[in-house]
Amino acid sequence: MGLLARVIVGVALLFGALMLFLEMGRRFALRRKRTDPEGAEKGLGAVEGAIFGLMGLLIAFTFSGAGERFQHRRDLILQESNDIGTAWMRLDLLPADAQPQMRQFFRDYLDARLRLYQHVGDVDATRVAWSEAAAMQTKIWQAAVTATHGRESNTVSALVLPPINDMFDIATTRGVAAESHPPPIVYVMLVLLALLCALLAGYDMAESRTRNWLHIVGFALIMTITLYVIVDLEYPRLGFIRVDKADHVLIELRSSMD
Repeated sequence: MGLLARVIVGVALLFGALMLFLEMGRRFALRRKRTDPEGAEKGLGAVEGAIFGLMGLLIAFTFSGAGERFQHRRDLILQESNDIGTAWMRLDLLPADAQPQMRQFFRDYLDARLRLYQHVGDVDATRVAWSEAAAMQTKIWQAAVTATHGRESNTVSALVLPPINDMFDIATTRGVAAESHPPPIVYVMLVLLALLCALLAGYDMAESRTRNWLHIVGFALIMTITLYVIVDLEYPRLGFIRVDKADHVLIELRSSMD
């Protein structure tokens, strides 16, 4: 099953579960009112207020955190482009005979970095691209150290090596940022609270003799979309919300290297 198909199935299951809990809440309320008409609504307001308030608070925090991490990942792409671009320009300081090999190493390294984030859904392709990028880091550093060894007053080393080191550091930072997500228990709580809220909402809808499909479908749909957007922001290379557009700065940098 493809990634898009899995996303559609997950959204459909969540929507169906919310609809089911809405109906369960309504039927439970009707049964309760038949057996205890006067006590069916007592104390319910305080419980609903606490649970819906907790749901709103959890959504606010997770949505805000997901949005911040999404923007941070975009900023890191721009920073990597700047770091690689700076290191690329500093290659002009190397001896003329060392520059062609170093420039080719840079091209191969950036190609591997681009492949790494173009096939995130493919574990094998991602692992290969990561290994290639790591291997190129070793080659670039060894070649840079060799090319700057013994230069006058170490001036060239001081100008060339730090940007290359920054270029490697930002790659590690991006890797860690891509794996930074809330603990799975947070998503479990979101789903469980959403289902509980649906149960309570269905309980309140029992006041009407007929089902209000606009409210029922609207509640389930809005809740489903909200939870999906939170998860999609957390994994911006797997769903419909994409951070890929920010990759154009790296692609343009690679084009300028030819």
